Formats: sequence, structure tokens, C-alpha cells
Amino acid sequence: MAKKRVRRKSGQSPLMRVGFGYDVHQFADNRRLILGGVTIPYDQGLIGHSDADVLLHAICDALLGAAAMGDIGQHFPNTDPRFKDISSVELLRQVLQLLKRRGYAVVNIDSTLVLQRPKIAEYIPAMQKLIAQELKIESTSVSVKATTNEGMGFVGRGEGCAAYAVASLQTQS
Repeated sequence: MAKKRVRRKSGQSPLMRVGFGYDVHQFADNRRLILGGVTIPYDQGLIGHSDADVLLHAICDALLGAAAMGDIGQHFPNTDPRFKDISSVELLRQVLQLLKRRGYAVVNIDSTLVLQRPKIAEYIPAMQKLIAQELKIESTSVSVKATTNEGMGFVGRGEGCAAYAVASLQTQS
């Protein structure tokens, strides 16, 4: 069944939509650590069918959720060999195209990475810039924050990394 483009009546204000995303991946040896599309020097990376970029996965889910278009697993299943080791930047590009076809434009992203280590503050500006460029929005419309889990749970023990994201969309003029 074809999805219809969101239409609004002439003179009507743009429709605003908000979505939430979450992702988590486990750390493992012999993997690159990629967060927000940026390679972070570290002795472990995250396990996943794609490059396991938890931040971009959470953002993709938030964007898809805001448009009521399901989640990243529905569009890019981990059972499909086409997505094996795919860059999550490419997934973000494809999500943007899905949104555009439905008549949506991205307004802003707010996200949080949760990991004990490595420290990533110095990489956040590069993440924000890359995400903004890919979504065709200003870098001031992308927030990436990082926090620890205060030593608690699997994240606190350094076993994995989690990410949360909120995205807002509006109908295109």
C-alpha cells in the first residue's frame, strides 16, 4: 500500500510532528567505534549488522517515528544482506529521502549518547556538523550530548553504549 504525502490546506500553518528514538549496541573487539558518523579512536567498537552507530540509529528512529513511518528495522532489516556493514550515514540519507517523499522537512534533532568510555566531548562538534549536513539543516538545529551511567548497569560496566534522540518535523511548504 502506497503511503500518501501529507497535504495541508492553503493558508494552513505547517504541521509539526515529534518523534523519539532509542538504540543500544554492545562493545566488542576488532570493530571500529563510529558515533554520529564520526570514527572515534578506541580499542573496541559496537556490534551490529550495519556499522552499529547507535546515535544515528536513534536519530533515524526518531525521524521515522515523527512521520509515523515505523522504525529503522522495518526499513533496513538486519536479515537483509544489502545492509550488512552499511554506513549509518547512508541509512540517515535514505530516511531523509523517505521523509521528503512524504512531504516532511526536518526542523531539529536533540540527542544523548550514554557511555562510560571513551570520553567523546571533543568529537561532538564534528558529529553535529555531519548530522546537520546530511539532514540539510543548520548545525545549530542539532544537539548531541553525552553522559555516563554513573557506573550502573551494562553501560556503566562499559559493556555497551546507548543513545536517545528526539526529532521534530514539519510539512514542507
